[in-house]
Amino acid sequence: MDLDRHDLYERTVQSPEKVVRFLRELHGGDPRALGEDFSGSAAVSRAWVRLVEGGRATAVDLDASVLERAAGVPGVDLVRGDVRDATDPGQHPADVIFVGNFSIGEIGERADLVRYLARSRNRLLARGIFVCDVYGGPSAFRVGAIERSHWIEGGDRILYVWEQREVDPWTARVVNAMHFRVEREGEIVASIEDAFVYRWRLWSVAELREAMLEAGFRSTVVRDDLHRSARANEAPVRASLDAAEGFIACVVGRVE
Repeated sequence: MDLDRHDLYERTVQSPEKVVRFLRELHGGDPRALGEDFSGSAAVSRAWVRLVEGGRATAVDLDASVLERAAGVPGVDLVRGDVRDATDPGQHPADVIFVGNFSIGEIGERADLVRYLARSRNRLLARGIFVCDVYGGPSAFRVGAIERSHWIEGGDRILYVWEQREVDPWTARVVNAMHFRVEREGEIVASIEDAFVYRWRLWSVAELREAMLEAGFRSTVVRDDLHRSARANEAPVRASLDAAEGFIACVVGRVE
């Protein structure tokens, strides 16, 4: 089985169906239109139109080649460009806008963050919500790595490493990387080092909530019960970052 870095990412990091259920629960109504910003291969958008009756999705990413993985999926509109200006409120309205996998950190300056959130607020329909995830806690500014294993069909095992390589607590800038190895019958048959490297501004929960309110959201809420990595076929192998000292949370901005 030939798997590229995006295949490996989707199989080990993302849980699109669980995310769709979680987003609909957060909304509290019957949302039909999703906006997936920093979408990558649009895995959540693809799951949304598959699971939501009458659902439609707009996936936005800078990388046209990655978006191509969702080309031709009915109900998914693909937009190549910068999420800060690629969509139009009139053409791409949404009940839910989702920024997953810590991608909100791609926006590095607060003024740009507030402008992006205000633009997203204008895209949202009545009762709409904006949702982004973030990590934090005492371990958030430590260098270290977490390694996990994930079994897939055919008996192969994917070993993947999330590495926090550099941190600067004074500027809240971090450098993270993901690495993958595929093991078959005890033998490493594929390895991709630095499959993805991220240079982010690590926003705190408080900063995101304040920026959302400044951008015009009526209220904000934080949820830390995602359990997005609690999969039956995934087991931790080694963790040099103490999970008890960190958290992953969703910060939600509400229109009403």
